[in-house]
Amino acid sequence: MESMDFLKDKIKPIYFKYLGAAFGSALISSIYGVVDMAMVGQYQGPEGTAALAVVSPVWNIIYSLGLLMGIGGSVMFSTLRGKSEKNRKKSNEYFTAALIGVSILAVLTWLCVIFFDDELLRLFGAEETLLPLAKEYLFPVKFVVPSFLFTQLMAAFLRNDGEPQLATKAVLTGGIFNVFGDWFFVFALDMGIMGAGLATAMGSVFSLIIMLTHFAGKKNTIRLEKPEKLFSMLKTISVTGFSTFFIDVAMGILTMLFNRQILRYLGTDALSVYGIIINISTFVQCCAYSIGQASQPIISTNYGAGKGERIKETLKYAVGTAVVFGVIWTALAEGVPNLFVRIFMTPTEEILRIAPSIIRRYGLSFLLLPLNIFSTYYFQAVMKPAISFIVSVGRGAVISGIFILALPALAGGDAIWFSMPLTELIVAVYVVIMMVRCTGRLRTEKRSSGL
Repeated sequence: MESMDFLKDKIKPIYFKYLGAAFGSALISSIYGVVDMAMVGQYQGPEGTAALAVVSPVWNIIYSLGLLMGIGGSVMFSTLRGKSEKNRKKSNEYFTAALIGVSILAVLTWLCVIFFDDELLRLFGAEETLLPLAKEYLFPVKFVVPSFLFTQLMAAFLRNDGEPQLATKAVLTGGIFNVFGDWFFVFALDMGIMGAGLATAMGSVFSLIIMLTHFAGKKNTIRLEKPEKLFSMLKTISVTGFSTFFIDVAMGILTMLFNRQILRYLGTDALSVYGIIINISTFVQCCAYSIGQASQPIISTNYGAGKGERIKETLKYAVGTAVVFGVIWTALAEGVPNLFVRIFMTPTEEILRIAPSIIRRYGLSFLLLPLNIFSTYYFQAVMKPAISFIVSVGRGAVISGIFILALPALAGGDAIWFSMPLTELIVAVYVVIMMVRCTGRLRTEKRSSGL
């Protein structure tokens, strides 16, 4: 992919080239958990699928911490460069600050996963039968926890430094290894669920190694620069990246709430089906992430330069893409629910009986999910972190949490599956109102970010 000028080149080709790269990267990233779930489900049945549903929040936490520094730092990086090339040194200071921040978070996360795995897994819904399986899967991952955070950081900065294709290549390599590694370790070596964890851990390390080659390439403009005000920069990065960070944290919170409520009201079979839903949602979210990751560098740079019309054009393509993705995934969930069941496990008759209605109810949320998640990237890129915060916390904890806790108590266990469709609908109304309002003000907000 040749170098492109965010400020001068035509928006449409830039957006769709970046969308292709971002979609490939996000899609392959999602393969880690999805392939693990499919292989383990085929090898160990519904119990294996349920165990990985319990582990899922751990991934959400790990990835979200990498995104906190990666997205927050790269938004500042691009916005500064959009204002003036003279800001290159300061933009590199933000990269260095983000690198320091993610290193600290990586160490803290590593220690938590190593020493408090039992407590974490029990918190996320593991009981006596699922805990040993969940711990087996997590064992190989313990050795390489930092690589997952650094991969998220590097992918964000590579996109903003004009080389999204390298991020895609790196994630693709790790993903392909994970697919074949899962089969080899789980089935050929008969390692079961631990083999799936080993393949995922090794795939992440391979991805990171490839991303690091960017620093030796001709396109690299990122340098290590000592931050003049490190703590101030870390605060700015954290505020800017919080919403993207919270989207993944929220998935962990929601998974924990769902796990507990499902076991309380519906039982293990329903939890196994929810494990499948987690994987379908992962794909839908990866589509939403790709829209945000494709548009964010373009919007951030043009926002720094005060070019509102280019931002509006980018927004038009992004919202259109979100609508297309939403329709496709909702149609699949409503039309072929048991196809997903057979992909992710060897189902029992009971699973095949209950799964269609569960997936169809929950699947209604996929219609608006891409728009809502993309909106957090948009509001971050135009320096409206407060709105982004409201969207991410509302859909990821407050509104959804209320529905998850209240609906089963008020209307029976099966009502829990309407929690997310109702949440996404309420959030989408707010998103559309604020998006129209913010976009309408772009003409009068030239160079007003205060950087």
